[in-house]
Amino acid sequence: MTFGPVLAVSLLLAPAPAAPPAPAAYKAEIEAFRKERDVSLRNDEGWLTLVGLSWLSDGENSVGSSSKSRVLLPKGKAPETLGVIRVEKGVATFTAAPGAAVTSDGKPVTAIVLKPDTSRDTTRLVHGSLTFYAIKRGSKLGIRVKDREAATLKKFEGVECFPVDAGWRLVATFETYQPPKKVEVPNILGTPETQKSPGALVFTKDGRTHRIDALYDGRGGELFLVFGDETNSKETYGGGRFLTTPPPEKDGTVVVDFNRAINPPCVFTPYATCPLPPKQNRLAMRVTAGEKTYGKH
Repeated sequence: MTFGPVLAVSLLLAPAPAAPPAPAAYKAEIEAFRKERDVSLRNDEGWLTLVGLSWLSDGENSVGSSSKSRVLLPKGKAPETLGVIRVEKGVATFTAAPGAAVTSDGKPVTAIVLKPDTSRDTTRLVHGSLTFYAIKRGSKLGIRVKDREAATLKKFEGVECFPVDAGWRLVATFETYQPPKKVEVPNILGTPETQKSPGALVFTKDGRTHRIDALYDGRGGELFLVFGDETNSKETYGGGRFLTTPPPEKDGTVVVDFNRAINPPCVFTPYATCPLPPKQNRLAMRVTAGEKTYGKH
């Protein structure tokens, strides 16, 4: 996912609704999707294991459980000094403290360049139950820390969802942007990023027409939606929700199933860096489908 005049290529006629699955089969399909989602959240590398995020500065950044550490690790999980990360010309290098047990790909580490999460081969360092790695957001480098024994994971009881409602399985028209439209996507860091939108999804619900600028999902042609609606800050998270759709069909239609709408990672941890809905993706309606908010967020 990466989070002249625009030429919109769309169908002249509203899309004919694709034949929906039988009610029982559809309910089973969504329940299976939600079960898979629950399993992914409970994974020992999932968002519920995220316990820290520290931003690096140029020069040396201490790593450890000492309160003076630039990269703070949980007390009882790491020594006061585990090592140091040196940032020079945008490159971060970790050097382990003498005797510190740190591994990468199962091999002991003394010094290693940290490839961030924007690279194809992110460098992941492990110490005990902790895993930490570099992330890059714009020009900023940070260290994300996960703990497979995190209390947030152990206490997780699942996410409440709206009842499955086939009325929220909508057929949209995909209006292609040629060339792709530049969209400013805000995030909780307050540093908007410019993303490219391949097109907009236009659909009708209860007699009203709505549109959402889609983003590239970066996989098999699927579309990624960051949207808000009038349930936000009430039943659902104030920062909106995410939804992935199948690729557009040859006739330009896309099934937009809001029963598959999920919470962004920021619902589960204060250490995530989530995108927020662009202004044009805030829907003037209540989307009573998909995941509700979780915890106190």
